[in-house]
Amino acid sequence: MTTLLWSRGDARTDWGTFEPPGGESSALHRLWRGFMTARSFVGMVLLLLQFVGFVLGQTPSLSAIGLSTAYLVLALLAMRYAPFHPPIQSLGVTWISTLGVDLATFAALQLLQVGSINYTPLFALPVLMGAVLGTLPIGLGTTAGATLLLLADAAWHWFDLPADSSARFVQAALAGTGLFLVALLAHQLARRLIREEALAQRNRGTAQMHAQVNDLVIETLSEGVLVIDDEGWVHAANPAADAILGQGLAGKALPFALSVHPAWQPLAALAELTFVRKTPQTGELPLAQARGAAREVRVRTRLTPATYPSVDSLCVMFLQDLRELEARIRTEKLAAMGRMSAAVAHEIRNPLAAITQASALLSEDLSDPAQRRLIAMVEQNAQRLARIVDDVLDVARARQQHVLPLGEQITLDPTVRALGEEWVRQTRSHGVLIALEAPGSDVRFDAEHLRRILVNLLDNAARYAGHRDGSIQLSTRIDSRGRINLQVWSDGAALEPAVQRHLFEPFFSSESRSSGLGLFLCRELCERHGATIGYERRAVSGAGPEGNAFFIVFAPAALRQMPLTQ
Repeated sequence: MTTLLWSRGDARTDWGTFEPPGGESSALHRLWRGFMTARSFVGMVLLLLQFVGFVLGQTPSLSAIGLSTAYLVLALLAMRYAPFHPPIQSLGVTWISTLGVDLATFAALQLLQVGSINYTPLFALPVLMGAVLGTLPIGLGTTAGATLLLLADAAWHWFDLPADSSARFVQAALAGTGLFLVALLAHQLARRLIREEALAQRNRGTAQMHAQVNDLVIETLSEGVLVIDDEGWVHAANPAADAILGQGLAGKALPFALSVHPAWQPLAALAELTFVRKTPQTGELPLAQARGAAREVRVRTRLTPATYPSVDSLCVMFLQDLRELEARIRTEKLAAMGRMSAAVAHEIRNPLAAITQASALLSEDLSDPAQRRLIAMVEQNAQRLARIVDDVLDVARARQQHVLPLGEQITLDPTVRALGEEWVRQTRSHGVLIALEAPGSDVRFDAEHLRRILVNLLDNAARYAGHRDGSIQLSTRIDSRGRINLQVWSDGAALEPAVQRHLFEPFFSSESRSSGLGLFLCRELCERHGATIGYERRAVSGAGPEGNAFFIVFAPAALRQMPLTQ
């Protein structure tokens, strides 16, 4: 966030106003360390020159040796202790302990020249340091100081030897001019370095933000994504790819070879074909799963463009579970059919009511048992058809209704027991356990709506549950937060992740003969009364084998006292 805010601001690089991201420039700190090292190196060279002069027979200058030794010591101390907060803006402690020491030492050595040694080139060090690490006034001021010291040295020699000093004045003037040019150029180059660093910081922040967005998008994609290099190594994979491959992809450290698992050999071959042909590839491959049957997967590959010769292309592989894809297409088709069937259902109700009424009147005049059985079949199927029409119309009403009815207040445990036992009698199911642990708890819920919800949930449980005692369990309880819960649990196999994502959507079903309205209507009826319905794969009461649990959390008492609106 700091980088983004900074990148929108003014990117000026004037020394007096520039503040790079993070407050200080890392490039200037590197240059500071370089200059500190160079000062220490110059100090050692000065001492070495004094020793070489002594070896060559020159008379040693104790003053020069002392100055060189003191300079080396001060340079080492400054390297360790001198404060630096770029840029240098005043003649403070930092300037005095570094640039000031350099100017004074080099001027003193120039004044105490021994033999033919000329110390003028050393003034380039403080001039460069001031121009690079300081503001423009500091850089020019340091250069002016060096030039004045050179002129002062020439004037001193003029007092000592007037006839031989003109050349020194010319040399000092030319050296000062050169130092001013060096200072200006060095300062411009330093400004350019800071601008480039600022641009790099902005680009790096933008790249990091884009990388985070890309990671988030890829992670939440329903399609599986694998990023593979030309040697078959996987460098990135999202959770959807792990779910589709079904071989414990999440447990592998990246990168890993795609061919490490025999079930992934077809994917490795398709990636290799993509690199060989340099074109996208598509295929439908059966992939073996660690559990269950093989899964049909649609695979699409794309190559990233090789923008730079030194950067190799990568193969991005997209994986789609064909069952989920087909279910989604079927859901869309059924949704369109559902909108049409809602209109048809309105037209069916009138003739259906006429059939029901006519059969009731006809049954009053019939005495033949065979004919009465036929009339009973007509009435039974007419009632069944009426329930289907009601379900379809309920879907339409659920989306159009704005004010939700409160429903009647019922005592939950007795109602659930009565509805559960009624379902057991009608379906002649065995092994259903009813555990009621919310005595005296009242909820505001329409009893008929609760019956329809329980019938749907129990029918679904019976479809996949086993035949032992307790394979289906109907229970109520009050959780630690004081909320009233109703749960229908069964020991059936775990639902596929693709099925779980669409459980409560209209017209979605994992079975071809189901309309896909049951769980959707359960959710809509719960929402009418402020309750929530959900699914989890868990044990029935925190212990024992895991199963499929559909649970309803009823609205808190405060919300049950007022009408609910969408």
